[in-house]
Amino acid sequence: MRHNSSVNPALLTIHPQSYPQPELMKIARVALAIPVYRLFDYVIPEALAEQRLEIGMRLQVPFGPRQKIGFLIEIASSSEWAIEKLKPITALIDESTLLSELDTELLQWASRYYYHPLGEVFNTAFPIALRKGKASALTIPKYFALTPEGLTFDPTLLKRAPKQQQLLKDLQALATKVYSETILAEILKPWQSTVTSLIQKSLLVEIESPAEFESISSTSQKPLDANSEQQHAIEQICANLHKFQVYLLEGVTGSGKTEVYMQIIQTVLDAGQQVLVLLPEISLTPQLEARFKQRFQVPIAISHSGLTDTQRHSAWLQMQQGSGRILLGTRSALFTPLTNPGLFILDEEHDSSFKQQEGFRFSARDVAIMRAKALNIPIILGSATPSLESIENVNQGRYQRLHLPQRAGAAIEPSYIIMDIRNKKLQEGLSEPLLQAIKDTLARQEQVLIFLNRRGFAPTLICHYCGWIASCWQCDANFVIHYDEQRLTCHHCGLNQALPKECPSCHKRELKPLGLGTERVEKVLNTLFPDKRLVRLDRDTTKTKGALEDYLQQINDHEVDIILGTQMLAKGHHFPNVTLVALLDVDSGLFSVDFHAPERLAQLITQVAGRAGRAQKPGKVILQTRQPEHPMLQTLIRQGYASFAKLALAERKLAKLPPFSHQALFRASATDAKLPLDFLLKAAEIAKQLAAQDFTVQGPVTAPMARRAGRYHYQLLFQAEHRRNLRYVLDQLLPQLDTIPEIKKVRWSIDIDPIDLY
Repeated sequence: MRHNSSVNPALLTIHPQSYPQPELMKIARVALAIPVYRLFDYVIPEALAEQRLEIGMRLQVPFGPRQKIGFLIEIASSSEWAIEKLKPITALIDESTLLSELDTELLQWASRYYYHPLGEVFNTAFPIALRKGKASALTIPKYFALTPEGLTFDPTLLKRAPKQQQLLKDLQALATKVYSETILAEILKPWQSTVTSLIQKSLLVEIESPAEFESISSTSQKPLDANSEQQHAIEQICANLHKFQVYLLEGVTGSGKTEVYMQIIQTVLDAGQQVLVLLPEISLTPQLEARFKQRFQVPIAISHSGLTDTQRHSAWLQMQQGSGRILLGTRSALFTPLTNPGLFILDEEHDSSFKQQEGFRFSARDVAIMRAKALNIPIILGSATPSLESIENVNQGRYQRLHLPQRAGAAIEPSYIIMDIRNKKLQEGLSEPLLQAIKDTLARQEQVLIFLNRRGFAPTLICHYCGWIASCWQCDANFVIHYDEQRLTCHHCGLNQALPKECPSCHKRELKPLGLGTERVEKVLNTLFPDKRLVRLDRDTTKTKGALEDYLQQINDHEVDIILGTQMLAKGHHFPNVTLVALLDVDSGLFSVDFHAPERLAQLITQVAGRAGRAQKPGKVILQTRQPEHPMLQTLIRQGYASFAKLALAERKLAKLPPFSHQALFRASATDAKLPLDFLLKAAEIAKQLAAQDFTVQGPVTAPMARRAGRYHYQLLFQAEHRRNLRYVLDQLLPQLDTIPEIKKVRWSIDIDPIDLY
């Protein structure tokens, strides 16, 4: 084995000086999941020469002292290396490739577009089990059903067996009465012994036939009556399912976008095709999965990071082998192979979670559009607050906009109140008028949702006597107080320590929390409303498996009066009895240095507000602010998101910012602050020599958080009005980076179309 010489990572093609080789010798060029822009040459041994070799096949190859799993990219008859210096392939893992030709072409395109090593891109497309070389055989799953006795059995009679009691209660509460191993694992882990006990009690029975699972219930939920706008969208897309088109389904919150999805999905399923539905957050998956299983009597695969490796492996193979008909997943599910794809859907297309921020920094939205184009099938981008990029693509005629301007059924848009809290008395961030509104809402037996996008008790611990602040010594950031755990935690590097009793600087016991977090607001709400039931939804309270689903079920069963949470409350959830939504602090997003911040704040306000008044009861939205006259807030509240987006696009165009230009962000870090700066200074100098007329180089500068996890971070921004000019510079620059001595002492990355300038 020898690696090919450094190549243009934008092309990933190799043009070596060939050496004469034996006439029948074949060379396999293999991509390995390592961060280098190179393919590796191996001899195909005679034992494998007769087997059919296909692009994308998994291979086992020697790499130094170890064996690694690689992906076959090319078969060649020659190499730049003498044949005796090449090592042979150890084994073929697959009898045939698990990827179609279009799948491999998409991965190679993604590698070129995002300038990321091909082996790591291929690795992303496979679940962890297959990356490790596990067999691609699909394990026959087991299914279980409640017996007639189990359907009506009182779980309280199992109080001496609490796990059995809880599992039976959870199963009875589900809309379906037949359960896969995946469902059981989501409810209880480990589940096997508990299920065995319920079987022994004749409350549960194992079903061997998968056909029984497909008829999940005797009757599926019928489609809802579509209003005229919904019907127009359904007919428009269903009439053009045979060709590629990007549809922007823009509907106000509660307008019934999901119903439009489901009616179109049914048409695709009736044609025998598969559907891929991507969601930005794991928290949205259980709710949509339940609705889909009530509606569609077909196998539905689920794939997201909250599942086990085995579950994701099974979902991948179900879709790849055709037994799965619908795949619900988050960003990582994008590359799952499909035997007969007919439709892609991205719900909440504007959401930043669709952009991978580490490693292979791809946009699931943009790659999904390229995949749909290659497959010649339609793709639906759904949102109440479309990204400015998507709106501009509609303006340019690249996307077709379908508008749902009214809420479904009898629901009406909520009313907005901008509440000026300057010089007002606050109880842990809650103003008196807001507290009165909460009391009035609870008195009507309605639910309240309070949004604060900061978890923990408080973002800062300060000494009232000397001014000392508890700061992370690995990051330029303060520790966040987690009061229940009695710990200080850095939300950037994870470093944590016990909550001190006295100031380490002056040794006074004058330590005070400064600022608000969800944990702190929770405590004051429990004090003010002791007889009301409160649920806090953030990353801290939903760590355990099934916790989020339990909380959402409690909310929908009206077992909760006050819902307090962070971003996970902003998207997609349907809480019919929530009539008051309050955003405690909207000011933090008004003055950010990132030009994306106003767009994100407008989307956040609109999305959170959309949780109010989604049924027959009218909703009210209160925004607490110290900037009540801010133009963005006034435009958004008085004229709506569409008017804000039009104004924001005009500002972006004037400033020549995306989507009216194209960006690439170089990041570099090291434990020595001088190294990444020197590296990026030299990279900037090379880029300036290559630059076209409309190409600009900004920086290098320190990242907004200069020190993170003990490393110093710098960044360098490239921008060009035309993408071809940006790509020209990058194509020439990347191969020259190896000439910079500091490259071996820094970690660096490139982010195409960055959405966070951090």
